[in-house]
Amino acid sequence: MSATTTDPQTRQRRAMMGAFVGTAIEWYDFFIFGTAAALVFGRVFYPDIAPAAALMASFATFWVGFLARPIGGIIFGHFGDKLGRKNILIITLLMMGAATTMIGLLPGYVTIGIWAPVLLVVLRAVQGIAVGGEWGGAVLLATENAAGTKRGLAGAWVQQGSPAGAILATVAFMIVGALPDEAFLSWGWRIPFLVSAVLVLIALVIRLKVEESKDFEEAKSKQAVVKLPLMQTLRTAPGIVGLGIIASIMGISFAYFTNTFLLSWTTTDLGIDRQIMLNILLGFAVLQFIWQPLAAKIAERVGATRVMVAGLAFAVVMAAPFFWAIQTGQPMLIAVMLYLSTLGGTAYYALLANALAEAFPANIRYTGVSLSYQLCSSLIGGSTPLIAQAILNSTGGPWGVAAFYVGLLLATIVGVHGLAAAGRRAREAAEPAAV
Repeated sequence: MSATTTDPQTRQRRAMMGAFVGTAIEWYDFFIFGTAAALVFGRVFYPDIAPAAALMASFATFWVGFLARPIGGIIFGHFGDKLGRKNILIITLLMMGAATTMIGLLPGYVTIGIWAPVLLVVLRAVQGIAVGGEWGGAVLLATENAAGTKRGLAGAWVQQGSPAGAILATVAFMIVGALPDEAFLSWGWRIPFLVSAVLVLIALVIRLKVEESKDFEEAKSKQAVVKLPLMQTLRTAPGIVGLGIIASIMGISFAYFTNTFLLSWTTTDLGIDRQIMLNILLGFAVLQFIWQPLAAKIAERVGATRVMVAGLAFAVVMAAPFFWAIQTGQPMLIAVMLYLSTLGGTAYYALLANALAEAFPANIRYTGVSLSYQLCSSLIGGSTPLIAQAILNSTGGPWGVAAFYVGLLLATIVGVHGLAAAGRRAREAAEPAAV
């Protein structure tokens, strides 16, 4: 059945499932790198330097993926706005799967010397380029194929890929983490990376059945497709891009603060068992997966901006108890406070995708959404573990890190307010032309 004759509900369901599955696999690949950076890479790829310096080098390698994400956003946003969303998403999925599998096969420093960290950085950059094109395209494929009243829920369903990927990544490392340290460091950590090849094939089969987005087809039929989407975006919507960057801060920072920095902090300085922390992070991901669709349904009644701001404000209130719990080193207290904070942060995250999509017109939407989100990941989100670790190293206590965390939350609130106002102005300006 062609894209033009498929009934709307089937089209919407296929688009949401294709976007969700592909995004879940891409986030799985990204999250296993973050987990390995916290637990393994310092000793495997940087064994000749002090442990604290090796951890910083590992987090810097982790950040490389975020530095590369805007490049992917620009490249794939250009072709996604010119040629369509679907085929681009197949390319990004294959790129990510290939890079992740090759990391699993990469020899360590002891075997090939300096080439080990060099090749790790290169493969991490390929991961970043792939994710840079994936997220924005998946958001648009789902939301642009959904009915107007369901676009918020469709965007939230794409966001389910993040906790789903985190669940898969955490379970994978819980399984291999049960190995003795020698086996875990030599070959056990590689298994989650190699499993990616199988997961990518499953996602590819599902994604091939998805139709192209309705909004792109409409723009193409009206000959509204622009030749240079990046230049058009920078010329007509630079302010929206800037607000999108600020509004995306905690959408990226929160996951890597918990899954990478917090995991490293608690299992090294605080001496909490690795398996216990992985269990806590698994619960965090499960709670996020359950709560996000509920937050999206609440937003249908009270408004997305209200839910996003309320969630972020709640996370600010929970910051002091959260960091007090971390300081105690008690796993149960850390879990309870983390989960409470998650209710606020993930309510905002569930609605971020559609908030960004609504702010840009369809003919530059892939570029605009990708540029905003991926520039944020490069400038702010991906550096979160590195900055937090640097603050911890310099202060020796949790409260400097807490101030950094609260600052990220407050900045995000400002961005969400500004993006919502920009989106309203854009819709109001478009209404006379639609009459």
